[in-house]
Amino acid sequence: MPSEQDIYEEHVLDHYEDPYHRGPLESATHADEGKNPLCGDVVQVSLRLSDDGRIEEAWFEGEGCVISQASASMLIEKVEGKTLDEVKAFSADEMLELFGPKLTPNRQKCCLLSWRVLQSAIHAPVDAGDSEDDSDGPHFGGPSLSEES
Repeated sequence: MPSEQDIYEEHVLDHYEDPYHRGPLESATHADEGKNPLCGDVVQVSLRLSDDGRIEEAWFEGEGCVISQASASMLIEKVEGKTLDEVKAFSADEMLELFGPKLTPNRQKCCLLSWRVLQSAIHAPVDAGDSEDDSDGPHFGGPSLSEES
């Protein structure tokens, strides 16, 4: 079993301290948010998809442990420019491999949170605001990840 020290390898800390595309994406066409109920980590993924189904831009926001936030940064960097088919084919095992250090099952959930949100976000177009009830901000389609068992 790896020590806590091993988990926080240099590249993990680099992504945590200087994340790739962390912040809002005003021109998002697709987005979703998820929470890890075990520890409270939260990640929102926002995407701008091209007409031909390619991720032109990807950003994330969130709060949580080093693992959840660093893995979100790594994933966002990896998927920019990919097609939707490539993103759909990117597996949970590949996400854990991308992260690097071996993780306990509970810590794997932290790492896979952004991957789960990304997989949901590609199916969740941002509501263009056509409805009159626009006071609550943007609305995202699809099931809530916090409702999963």
